[in-house]
Amino acid sequence: MFKRRTKVSPTFNMASMTDIIFLLLIFFMITSTMVSPNAIKVLLPQGKKQTTVKATARVVIDKDLNLYAAAGNDQEEPVTLEELPKVLNAQVTDSTELFVSLYADEAVPYRNIVEILSIANENHFKMVLATRPPSQNE
Repeated sequence: MFKRRTKVSPTFNMASMTDIIFLLLIFFMITSTMVSPNAIKVLLPQGKKQTTVKATARVVIDKDLNLYAAAGNDQEEPVTLEELPKVLNAQVTDSTELFVSLYADEAVPYRNIVEILSIANENHFKMVLATRPPSQNE
C-alpha cells in the first residue's frame, strides 16, 4: 500500500481573504470622499460663521429657480413647491427632528427663499441656510 509522506491540511487560511477585504474597504473609502455631495452647481452666499448642525435633508434652489430635494446622502431630485412638504415629511422619524439645509444660489430672489422657509415653519422643520466660508483674501 502507498502512504503519503505529507499530510494535506483541510483548513482554510483566511489571511488572504482579509487582505482583499481591507483593500476593498480602503478603495470604497477613498472613492466615497471623491463623490460630490452637491452635484447641482449653486453659488452660495458668503458667511462668516459655519453651523455645526448635521442636516438630515437638503433643499437646493439653483439660479434658474429649479427646486431639488434630497435626504441623507441621496442624490437631489427635482421637486415642485407643492411636493416639497411631502418629500421632507417622509424623512421625519419619531425620535429625531428634521434639520433641513437650504442651499440657495446667491442670485435667487428673497421671496423664493421665504417660500421655502414658510413651508419649513408650517411643517415644524428646523431650517439651516447654507453659506460658503469667507475667502482667504478678505
